[in-house]
Amino acid sequence: MGFFDDETAFTVPSEGRVEALAKVRGQGKYAAEYKADNLCYAVLVTSEIASGKIKAINIDQAKQAEGILDIISHLRKPAVPGFATEAKIKESKFGLPVFYTDTIFFKGQPVALVIAETLEEATYATSLVKVEYSADSFEVDFNKAKNSAELKPAGKERGDEKSWSNSPFFVDQEYGIAAEIHNPMEMHATIADWYADNKLRIFDKNQGVNSVQKTFAGLFEIPVDNIQVISEFVGGGFGSGLRVWPHALAAILGAKQVKRPVKLMLTRPQMFHSVGYRPASWQRVKLGANKEGKITGVLHQAKNGCAIYDPFSEGITRVSRLIYQFDNLKTDNAVVPLNLSAPTWMRGPGDCTGDFAIESALDEMSYQLKIDPVDLRYKNLALEKNPETGLPWSTNYLKEAIEKGSKMIGWNLRKPNPGAISEGDWKIGYGMAVGMWNAGRNKASAGIKMTKDGNIVLQSAMTDIGTGTGTGMQNIMHESSGISKNKITIELGNSDLPPAGSQGGSTGLSSISGAVVAVSDALKLKLAEYASVFNQKFKNANIADIILSDKGVSFQKEGENFISYEDIFNKNNLKTIDVEATSEAGEEKKKFSFCSSAAHFCKVKVNVKTGKVVIDKMVVVVDGGKIINEKPAANQISGAAVGGIGMALMEKTSVDEKVGGLIANDLAGYHFPVNADAPIIEVAFINKPDNNLNPSGAKGLGEVGIIGAAPAIANAIFNATGKRFRNLPITPDLLVQK
Repeated sequence: MGFFDDETAFTVPSEGRVEALAKVRGQGKYAAEYKADNLCYAVLVTSEIASGKIKAINIDQAKQAEGILDIISHLRKPAVPGFATEAKIKESKFGLPVFYTDTIFFKGQPVALVIAETLEEATYATSLVKVEYSADSFEVDFNKAKNSAELKPAGKERGDEKSWSNSPFFVDQEYGIAAEIHNPMEMHATIADWYADNKLRIFDKNQGVNSVQKTFAGLFEIPVDNIQVISEFVGGGFGSGLRVWPHALAAILGAKQVKRPVKLMLTRPQMFHSVGYRPASWQRVKLGANKEGKITGVLHQAKNGCAIYDPFSEGITRVSRLIYQFDNLKTDNAVVPLNLSAPTWMRGPGDCTGDFAIESALDEMSYQLKIDPVDLRYKNLALEKNPETGLPWSTNYLKEAIEKGSKMIGWNLRKPNPGAISEGDWKIGYGMAVGMWNAGRNKASAGIKMTKDGNIVLQSAMTDIGTGTGTGMQNIMHESSGISKNKITIELGNSDLPPAGSQGGSTGLSSISGAVVAVSDALKLKLAEYASVFNQKFKNANIADIILSDKGVSFQKEGENFISYEDIFNKNNLKTIDVEATSEAGEEKKKFSFCSSAAHFCKVKVNVKTGKVVIDKMVVVVDGGKIINEKPAANQISGAAVGGIGMALMEKTSVDEKVGGLIANDLAGYHFPVNADAPIIEVAFINKPDNNLNPSGAKGLGEVGIIGAAPAIANAIFNATGKRFRNLPITPDLLVQK
């Protein structure tokens, strides 16, 4: 990768992840680990109330503490042109205008920033800042507040409800999911450095450096090129890095105020209310079916919590428009404003939440109809066309994924009668669910720098948040160019590099792969142009006629008309060859719909005395197009499935309704799955390319690995115990209740 240790040159591994050696050697730097001359430290002072106004801030005692450089608040701060008026604040869509309001929206809201020579001095001084509030009433109870949120149509209605009102079979149930926190291993941090007038360098944990760059260029009304954002190594994101958060702006304001580089790193408790979460949700699903198992109609309604200042909608009902041929469908959504911080996208956003309700309702319907849950899916899958757009699927191998997954889990061992299989105090059950995600592709650019020894540096601004994007780029470059992997170095996560979209929504590799192929072709043409001074056959050559190797370029057949890179560089008096190319979707998006999908199968053991649930076996079969690098791909799917285990069995953000704050804001009080909670998850891929989506044939993987996991577990628990749970998480106390 690009920003390696000054004393040790980065070695490109011939196998494995391209960033592996940098990480294990400590060469790969994360946001908080970069050095800057004359660096100082900042710590946030946060609100102690959930709603109201700031009456006064007393900083006299704090300013006398040793090492204190300055204290910022709404009473004293640098100018942000994008916050100059209420209209501009609204237009910026930034969310929380930190230090530009005296209004308190949630407990934990930043109200001041203490800047000091050391972290310890800044931390101590925050305890000396005294804030006086005028408290107001607040609402943090989603289940109470949701009753007053008005549902509105979400998407075009299909058919009409009257046509299926007399269906012989119905399921009509409500579902709830508690709010969840991303909790990546690396905490969010920002180092901000105004190194010249109106020129800013930011080392920041995020999932899209160009997005951060554009946001702050807009807020400070300076050219985009005046801002450099670096986010090369990211220790997990899960969506928390897709938005630009107030702490990053606070660090930038601090650096502007003291005219020195400032580092601000969130604490783990601050992570719980500073960088988003999956909001609490309520859903109602009404299904009708005929005796053959064809779904005659669906009503899907959903509400999710949001911040008072940020009406975030998760898009929960979107998934019900995607997977199945529901000819009669109505969907409604609503948001529920609360005195909590803003939620955001979290792995499989919206679709993961909505899929739990839809797949649970379908499972419930299968028992009514006495039809195998697998067969019920087969009868209703929309395999030929996207039911929402009517466009044909470019590729859709979900049925094949279900067939393969059922064999891998041993679905034939499942008993249709709940509670039929026992092993001592343990009840055994099998469950399944499917998930789908719109496979996307965004505009992306890549660049190459080549030296006379045949080594190339492949560059893009896109981040790699641990998904293996860099390794995937290396593999695609090797396949498209013929140059060996150990000759290809990857540089990512720097806004000075060719621009690319954010790493999120399962669009990362799908987008950048096209740019890699395009820049590989550009390199071939550039080399042919230079080689034409030796041999006119290379002049105006077609890309297909040009063959690259580690040593040089050939025309038509390998070895024929070979010209070495060294000769090309010497003859043309070159130090490097630089090429850049951009790729984006074309007319194919008007002809086809694109999707990634997965089938989740689960075998559980439930202890009838303790309520303990053990995931005995989990299988995930994925249609993600061509798999560019199987190990990282499988790791991505298994990690996503573990996230689904957390959603199903333990993750829950609890709020104290008396004070309006979170009850458990650390990793001791917030439970999520660890190694002991998950089996070795068996992952398989259909591995058939979708060449209409992009040149590599790869589709997204990150979302579909989690979408069907939680409903598969809940359905397995019902098969084991006969107890249907429609609210997540399903904790042991619920299982032992009569």
